[in-house]
Amino acid sequence: MSTDYTYDEQGQFFPYFVTTITGLVTIPITISLLTRGKELENTAPRIKSEYAPQNSDLIDAQRRKLWRKERRLGRIILAVAGWTVMAWMVYLMVVTARTVPKIWDPYEVLGVSRSANEKQIKSHYRRLSLTLHPDKIQPDPEKNITMETINDHWVEVTKAFKTLTDEEVRNNYLQYGHPDGKQSFSIGIALPKWIVTEGNGKFVLLAYGLVLGVVLPYLVGKWWYGTQRVTKEKVLVSSAGKIFKEYKPEMTPGSVLHAVSTGTEFEEVLKGNKAESGLSKIESSIFKEGELSPLAGGLSVKDREQLENLEEGARRKALALLWAYLGRVDLGDATLNAEKYEAAPIALELNESFLATALAYGNIVAILASYRTSQCLIQAVAPSSSPLLQLPHFTPSVVRSIEGSSARAHMSVQEFMGLASQERRKRAIGSGLLNDSQLTAAEKVATQLPFLRVDKAFFKVVGEKFITPGSLVQFVVKARLIPPGFQNVPEITEKDLADSDPKEGDLDALHGRKKGVEAEEAKKAELAGQPPLAHAPYLARDHSPRWHVFLGDNRQGKIVVPPFTFTKFDKPLFDEAGNPTYNVQTLKMQFGAPPQAGQYRFTMYMVCDSYVGMDTKMDVTLSVDEASKAAEIEEEEEISEPEEDSLAGQMNALKGGETKKRKSAAADVDDSDESETDEDETDDSETDTETDTDEE
Repeated sequence: MSTDYTYDEQGQFFPYFVTTITGLVTIPITISLLTRGKELENTAPRIKSEYAPQNSDLIDAQRRKLWRKERRLGRIILAVAGWTVMAWMVYLMVVTARTVPKIWDPYEVLGVSRSANEKQIKSHYRRLSLTLHPDKIQPDPEKNITMETINDHWVEVTKAFKTLTDEEVRNNYLQYGHPDGKQSFSIGIALPKWIVTEGNGKFVLLAYGLVLGVVLPYLVGKWWYGTQRVTKEKVLVSSAGKIFKEYKPEMTPGSVLHAVSTGTEFEEVLKGNKAESGLSKIESSIFKEGELSPLAGGLSVKDREQLENLEEGARRKALALLWAYLGRVDLGDATLNAEKYEAAPIALELNESFLATALAYGNIVAILASYRTSQCLIQAVAPSSSPLLQLPHFTPSVVRSIEGSSARAHMSVQEFMGLASQERRKRAIGSGLLNDSQLTAAEKVATQLPFLRVDKAFFKVVGEKFITPGSLVQFVVKARLIPPGFQNVPEITEKDLADSDPKEGDLDALHGRKKGVEAEEAKKAELAGQPPLAHAPYLARDHSPRWHVFLGDNRQGKIVVPPFTFTKFDKPLFDEAGNPTYNVQTLKMQFGAPPQAGQYRFTMYMVCDSYVGMDTKMDVTLSVDEASKAAEIEEEEEISEPEEDSLAGQMNALKGGETKKRKSAAADVDDSDESETDEDETDDSETDTETDTDEE
């Protein structure tokens, strides 16, 4: 047997090769396009609002630009091109199948089934010899039947008969696929022959050299360099280094903006003439007198000095654009306004890098400044401006009318919606202010904002009544989502505030795993427990709210327990009609108890990164008992008074001690039920906490 390697002259294998290679790329890309991503922004609902701010067309254009930057459009084009190539290859397969000769099959030649025995085959052959033998059939030129074709056909029939009736020949066919035994075969290389013939061979070699020596190394190097040049916060490593150098323990949101303006991402956006074009116009606009602040951009004196001390270039323009964005200052130029809306999402990403640095140092002031910078960037509100500007149609003049010119502190959205309806109309509606429809639209959005009110916070150890040194402590926060404007909030019960431990030995419950129907219900509850996307009409990207909870020591100004981030809740937030459910949500964070017993006073901070004025600050106390003392208390609690009709009870009565009456079986059952209920409603492992909250 010999083997002959030839080129695919008839194009039989080339379509299969191309289809396979193209499918390896096209199918995964198509699946990624058709499948909704697991990012929070892809699964969260939206707040119902038809409000469109000024320059909404520019904001939408920036959204589309970010969409293209994420290569979604490129993936769509690549998927369409891939499926087009695969369809073409399938067409070539069909056409090639018609011209390629079929594999010789003796059963098909004879016209018998594969289940036919030798006797049936011989009988069928004799019948064929009566009609197909050359001596029995005459040529017919009209039907293109010649003596040659008659002889060839009969030779094939005879060959097929011998194959199926001769034992040696049949074995050759079954083993080698040919009645004559082993045959030489050729392997068709999946390239049409015309590519490597007629002087085209050098071009093929050149193509292989470019692909393997240039294109492939370039793509691999680009991928590797891309993974190494960004941090886990998806910020350029060079930007993270610059922001790290700008860090200081005591910082304000304005200082954070000054730090993130060093990002290399701004240099890539503001290249060449863009770095200084229009800078003077931006600065003159943000330095004008403002209605709610001394400067229109919301800058403080220190912030203005920091901006003016920078050298002209990409960083100075980026910082000026950010202040123009926060102050909602119209720059009077479409290009500058577009750059303003483009700068905000970049700053929001860079702020994540600053937050990572602040968390590494653990300074509370810097961490809170970063969170509040995020709030300001998402809502396009200057750090010193009123939280009411988060509502649609609200302008500085409207806010001034509502708060009053003599107000020392800004009014929160919760406080505004807490006013009587007539009082809100009296303050907000008028000449140069809002009309009825605008106020109604603002109130509609306000009643959908996810304000999380803390009802209780406590420490506990799972399965224990006391917290001992070094134990694994859970900090449990019980809170309800109560949007601004809702008055008839139901009273909370002790059962809602209790936190029951899982049964002993139930590892699934201990680790939060669900099975069967519970898993399906938990999945539905998870989707229903996801808050809507942040109402941020000025931000050129979607953002899902995140709540950050951490414990700090205000005396030292340091965090004690790093932030735990919550994006979803364990119970539905709204019913089918869109009304809040007032379900008590449970937020838990674990940490190690201090190594020594004592009373530890902390401050709990719960900060929402998406809305201004909806933070909560609460003092909590962690009580850590000595292990020996806790054991003694538990032992004392286990000792009970003897019953009066028992021997121990009678002896105790003679000594003047107290006894208790024996209860009936029914009473025992009732008491058992009551005790179980009491255990569900109240957990003895909870430590005392200060429950007064300070909503910021």
